[in-house]
Amino acid sequence: MPLADALHSAAHFAREHQDDFADNRPFLRRHLPLLLGSAAVLAASALFVRAKTEAAERDNPPEGKFVTVQGVKLHYVDRGQGQPLVLIHGNGTMVRDFALSGLLDRASRDYRVIVIDRPGYGHSERPRDRVWTAAAQAELLYAALQELGVAQPLVLGHSWGVFVALRLALAHPKYVRSLILLSGYYYPTPRLDVPLLSPPAIPVIGDLMRYTVSPLIGRMIWPAMIRRLFSPAPIPDAFRQFPVWMGLRPSQLRASAAETALMIPTAAALRARYRELTMPVMLMDGAADRHLDAHVHSEQLHRELPGSELWLVPGTGHMVHHSRPDEVMAAIRAMDDKAARSTA
Repeated sequence: MPLADALHSAAHFAREHQDDFADNRPFLRRHLPLLLGSAAVLAASALFVRAKTEAAERDNPPEGKFVTVQGVKLHYVDRGQGQPLVLIHGNGTMVRDFALSGLLDRASRDYRVIVIDRPGYGHSERPRDRVWTAAAQAELLYAALQELGVAQPLVLGHSWGVFVALRLALAHPKYVRSLILLSGYYYPTPRLDVPLLSPPAIPVIGDLMRYTVSPLIGRMIWPAMIRRLFSPAPIPDAFRQFPVWMGLRPSQLRASAAETALMIPTAAALRARYRELTMPVMLMDGAADRHLDAHVHSEQLHRELPGSELWLVPGTGHMVHHSRPDEVMAAIRAMDDKAARSTA
């Protein structure tokens, strides 16, 4: 919902309750300066966020092409030749994440690499006519890959993108050649970030937050959040080029908040279906990940899923594809070889 719609809803509420306001005129007179000041701050914040959003989109034009499937316009990058490899990004990020990690360049030397901005991220649309669950995104991704002539891909998902990769493999098991799952959240465990980061997805109130204060708060906590994601590994110089304000646009904050709220129920729905996976699966994590505990998630899934492989990278956090791109490439090649042997 644009800011104008949120303000219209607030005005409609005021009209409906004008009698109530009249009964509280003394209160309003006492607090009028505070109310006016708050309104001025919100208006100034909205103008600032709009300016930063427009500048971010102007300075970061689409790097690839567009495909429209199921009425949704998706931005994608298609590079290299050979065996298809699909990279699915996590929450709050976009195609640029895999480019800055170096993984896109490395992989495209040997594979045809397809990276798609998931709905609401980067330059892709996220219509509000449906709930964008992992299953819905997997079907959208499948339709896009079909449109692009992609057959039997290796599929790599990172963080929230693991949910989409899993849903794609479960819905189309003969289509996915193998899975490489980085830093995945597989079991419903308590998450402090869910109540903290989900409010911008709430209708009306969340819309007002996303166009005013949420981007500003997000920018303030960005350095600490990124340190936590990479810790104990250092933040690579290349990642410092990440377009922060592209990630803090109101539209992308809505997508990110909605997916944060869906984390626990998505894991709960998937946990009973992991044994249905029939293709080769690699579970790869930073052994020192402070965002997701690999011992609680990947190690448990490895024990539950016969034939899966587990690779815990020492001294590495959640952003393993940035900190150790060569090891991630080795995992991709290992799953490609394993898939080839299983079909020989």
